[in-house]
Amino acid sequence: MSSRPPRASDRAAAAGPTLDEEYADFVTAVSPTLLQVAWLLTGDQGRAEELVQAGLVRLYPAWPRIRDGDPLAYARRIIVNARIDHWRRLGAEELVDDIPERGSLDPAQAGIEDRDELRRALLTLSPRERRIVVLRYYCDLPPDQIALDLGVSTGTVKSTASRALAKLRAGFEPSYRVTTKGQS
Repeated sequence: MSSRPPRASDRAAAAGPTLDEEYADFVTAVSPTLLQVAWLLTGDQGRAEELVQAGLVRLYPAWPRIRDGDPLAYARRIIVNARIDHWRRLGAEELVDDIPERGSLDPAQAGIEDRDELRRALLTLSPRERRIVVLRYYCDLPPDQIALDLGVSTGTVKSTASRALAKLRAGFEPSYRVTTKGQS
């Protein structure tokens, strides 16, 4: 048996993953979630990918400080703030065309159409309303956490969410009229 002194690589393996490896694992685990949040905020796959990439680049220097806390919340906050910054630079939201006619009722196509309808509905909201709806109902964050993340009061989050949901409901009024007995 040879007893050789331990190598630096052996000591590193015994010590656990490095900060860079931890960060890479984190990015791999949360990227799909962050991409979905960004897509709901922007309504565009390309912009969403750019937003997530920029957010993860901004997150990296803070990784040693936040890794033991709630890094997903921190990453979401960076993405929401980056979207706000982008919107402010543009000065206005980009409007979309009308919803195209629906084709067949193929089940595989239905999911795509539902996502497109959701995207278009979210684009009818103001940027603040969209952020709050996405964080509240997609990310399932409580109003006090959203208020903390966005730097507004809990009451603002609740009232904005209520107004946004009312707008979304109004946009999805059925095209048929329900009648009760005795009405024509």
